[in-house]
Amino acid sequence: MKLFVILGAVNAFISVALGAFGAHGLEGKISDHYLGVWETAVQYQMFHAAGLIAVGILIGLTDMPMNAAGWLMFAGIIFFSGSLYILAVSGISVLGAITPIGGVLFLAAWVMVIIGIARI
Repeated sequence: MKLFVILGAVNAFISVALGAFGAHGLEGKISDHYLGVWETAVQYQMFHAAGLIAVGILIGLTDMPMNAAGWLMFAGIIFFSGSLYILAVSGISVLGAITPIGGVLFLAAWVMVIIGIARI
């Protein structure tokens, strides 16, 4: 589905932009610990941006599991990376409780990819 390729490309763009911002704009402004948190958010966003592009390409092979995988992956980016970005700049540690929800969404997305490919 073209939508997931577009969402993947947009998230890849955002990941690169936020990675550069973290490296150049946040250095010296937040602690090394939170800079590491920011970098983790960027990495996982990029991994799953690539995953969204793959899902968009594979969706023609097996529609339903890949559609679910795409939406789970997109939601995972919002919950996982989004909570880490906010945590890194705000220091609000309760946001760390949201991050695992994103991780579970990522795991569920990859399970749906496995199911979708296995059904071909």
